Amino acid sequence: QVQLVESGGGLVQAGGSLRLSCVVSGTNFGRDVMSWYRQAPGKQRELVAQITAGGSTVYLGSVKGRFAISADNDKKTVYLQMNGLKPEDTGVYYCSYVGPGSNWNARWGQGTQVAVSS
Repeated sequence: QVQLVESGGGLVQAGGSLRLSCVVSGTNFGRDVMSWYRQAPGKQRELVAQITAGGSTVYLGSVKGRFAISADNDKKTVYLQMNGLKPEDTGVYYCSYVGPGSNWNARWGQGTQVAVSS
């Protein structure tokens, strides 16, 4: 069974940086689509960044140039480096796996809280 565990969230001042990590277990890694989503209070969950097995990336427009997603296949870990954080980046960040290990259904982690103060 695919399991995802996120870490790295916290409270940071505007302009600061955080690096989120998501460790995947229960499946092989490297033939999947890994994503980071976030959900702010009272808002819908939105896609922040995505990386495919081939290394292609997609970013939410408001984070382009500030955030970077990457994956380490040996460690079965996907990262989200967040620089130049803004208060509007505040929310719970979730890691998502879609791949052969889940029959191409989405699997989610428990989320990690990111709070950016102004």
